[in-house]
Amino acid sequence: MSAAAPDSNADIHALLAFYAEAGVDEALDDVPANRFDERAPQPRPAAQPAGEDPGHRPQAQKQAPPPTTPPAARPPAQPAQPAAVPDGQQIAFARELAASASTLDELRERMAGFDGCNLKLTAKNLVFADGNPEASIMFVGEAPGRDEDIEGKPFVGRSGQLLDRMLKAIDLDRSKVYIANVIPWRPPGNRAPTPQETEICRPFIERQIELVGPKILVHLGGASAKTLLNTTEGILRLRGNWRVYSGRSGIGIPAMPTLHPAYLLRTPAHKRLAWRDFLEAKMKLRSLS
Repeated sequence: MSAAAPDSNADIHALLAFYAEAGVDEALDDVPANRFDERAPQPRPAAQPAGEDPGHRPQAQKQAPPPTTPPAARPPAQPAQPAAVPDGQQIAFARELAASASTLDELRERMAGFDGCNLKLTAKNLVFADGNPEASIMFVGEAPGRDEDIEGKPFVGRSGQLLDRMLKAIDLDRSKVYIANVIPWRPPGNRAPTPQETEICRPFIERQIELVGPKILVHLGGASAKTLLNTTEGILRLRGNWRVYSGRSGIGIPAMPTLHPAYLLRTPAHKRLAWRDFLEAKMKLRSLS
């Protein structure tokens, strides 16, 4: 044996000791594989059972499909259950309560004690009205927002501030007008009221208009105009054109549909349209006075 052999053996023993200390103490394959060389010999395959052709790959035996059970019969579809509140009975009850109120104070008391509308369950306050009940002009919006729900008055948020400026432009303020909403309770999340919710609140706003008896009615937004004028036209077609509000009493009141202040905040370019409508209302009020 040459003199280099002990040194080589010593290096091998040192390498094996290093591997053992590092935890590398078990071989994965009988033949080492060079992972950097794709042409390197692959590990020796496992021994074939005796009598079996190594070049023959046995076909996988087909397994019988598991027994299937017939699907359970689906139960017949149940008809949708109508909402308990509001419904037709609650609408009729709201109409009776509204008709029984002979003053605005009585109407407010009846609305405060009415539990037939779901919106009352989530609202903080009843938003009845603001302004002068003896005014000759009445403004009607759709429903209260967050600020209105907190204070219990209509149009006190950003849209209300814009409405105040619009009133001032035609020499009016809240001491000379009366303001209310079709819906007296705030819909959760400021969503649009449902048709049922609108119908159940309609008797209250109609009675409110009768008790105030304005000479002119201004509808702030399409929802108010469509509900009280019984029309399906959009507000951009309705606005600027005088209509007649009849209500249940049949007494005709000149009505001017216009754009809602909240819409004008989102679309400032249309303020000029609302300005024309307010000028029309001012001239009509002057002519009737």
